[in-house]
Amino acid sequence: MPMPEPAVITIGIFDGVHVGHRRILTRGRAAADALGVPLTAMTFDPHPLAVLRPGTQPPRLMSLPARMDALRRAGADHVVTLKPTPQLLSLEPAAFLDTLAAEHRPRAVVEGANFRFGKGRRGEVSLLRAAGKRLGFETIVVDPVTVEFDDRLTPIVSSSLIRWLVGRGRVAEAARCMGQPYTLTAAVIRGEKRGQAIGVPTANLDLDAVEAQLIPADGVYAGRVELPDGTDRPAALSVGIKPTFDQTRLAVEAHLLDFDADLYGQTISVRFHRWIRDQYRFPGGEALKEQLQRDVSLTRQWHMMGLLNDTAAAAGSCQNNEPRIHTDKHGC
Repeated sequence: MPMPEPAVITIGIFDGVHVGHRRILTRGRAAADALGVPLTAMTFDPHPLAVLRPGTQPPRLMSLPARMDALRRAGADHVVTLKPTPQLLSLEPAAFLDTLAAEHRPRAVVEGANFRFGKGRRGEVSLLRAAGKRLGFETIVVDPVTVEFDDRLTPIVSSSLIRWLVGRGRVAEAARCMGQPYTLTAAVIRGEKRGQAIGVPTANLDLDAVEAQLIPADGVYAGRVELPDGTDRPAALSVGIKPTFDQTRLAVEAHLLDFDADLYGQTISVRFHRWIRDQYRFPGGEALKEQLQRDVSLTRQWHMMGLLNDTAAAAGSCQNNEPRIHTDKHGC
């Protein structure tokens, strides 16, 4: 059996591949280039809690293919999927690192300061450093990344924080934490055509395709839709159960501005940029139509102002009440 290629390694779940993860990958990329070896990102899938305590694992922020693509775009040469088997999860921290060293020959391991590993997550950075000296790899520890929100709080970016934000409709702040807008990718299915009847046709997502992924809070949003050919359009987005029509089934719909082609059966990516309003039970279809026209008008206005492009969503600005990002003294 051939010896594994030496590499710089980083290990984690990496759900969302947020700006904290990207900071780790940036440091790993620099170390790999200096050593002349590849950078390997190792991501657990499914979430270890799905094995340890089935049903308690958090909803995903990204599908596995999207996560792997994001890790590569953030600098990884190779992405390895780790299956959290009972045998792997039962390894004591020292044994976990011995196995890692034997199978992957790390020249350096790059992790965040809160990295935990091994049985019961008992291993921590101090043990990683000690093992590195014994096993011949450098340990690089990356400081946390924080964001400043409108209320002046500066929480550390984490996948849990992003889930909290998305679950409350705070998609602009979630985009700042992720470095990109929160996205759902699924095929378009046929709906009840009520939107078409009132002059606001929508593309309805097949939510069965994203059942393991977190759905944003019920509400109306402004965002963008990426089409199968790679182009995208500004769109007014709706998440909810259509209270005006007494629906009980959750729906995610997108009204693409100035677009009337048939998208049924095609896969699109819906990116959530900005919150517009809560869902509301209107007295009838005409009142709903008038409000939807206002939603579309606001979406168009934000698009014309340049507020619905992915770069603006990721970077934010104080003028647009977007949070600012802070990192350690070395910068981001």
